[in-house]
Amino acid sequence: MAKKVLILSGSPRIGGNSDLLCDEFMKGALEAGNRVEKINVATRKIGFCRGCYHCKSHQGVCAIKDDMAEVLEKMLAADVIVMATPVYFYAICAQLKAVIDRSVARWLEFKDKEFYYIMTSAEDSPEVMACTLECLRGFAACLEGSVEKGVVYGKGVQGKGEVKGSPYMKQAYEMGKRVG
Repeated sequence: MAKKVLILSGSPRIGGNSDLLCDEFMKGALEAGNRVEKINVATRKIGFCRGCYHCKSHQGVCAIKDDMAEVLEKMLAADVIVMATPVYFYAICAQLKAVIDRSVARWLEFKDKEFYYIMTSAEDSPEVMACTLECLRGFAACLEGSVEKGVVYGKGVQGKGEVKGSPYMKQAYEMGKRVG
């Protein structure tokens, strides 16, 4: 049965390494018969959470009026969520972190989501990815019934497009093919 897949590309560089891996994942997931949408988070107007908890007293409606309401609806409607980020100081990029934090408005509504993670870094060490992965896992751990289904570690790629021709491209494609 086809699944609804939402890819959240956190890279501020359209066509950057993590964004290119998202495209490969998408190719695989589409070939497997899934419905796939990719959102380049950096192209959306998404402010940071202010911790005001307006959402708590307003049925999940955030006080900030920007593109996050639409992104949040798509996240809730998805069966599968792919979160992709370049590694910045052993953590996720600010663009994706804003999405995660703003999900607080309706986080209790997330049920039984499958998560895939894509990370890229200039360094070629597993330690760099460990902290970043824990940031992503921390979000999913707060959501009822979430299941981690796969991870791509794109190590040793810094310049825009350096990931092309690497084994990570095939890994992302194959991970997408497994969705279903």
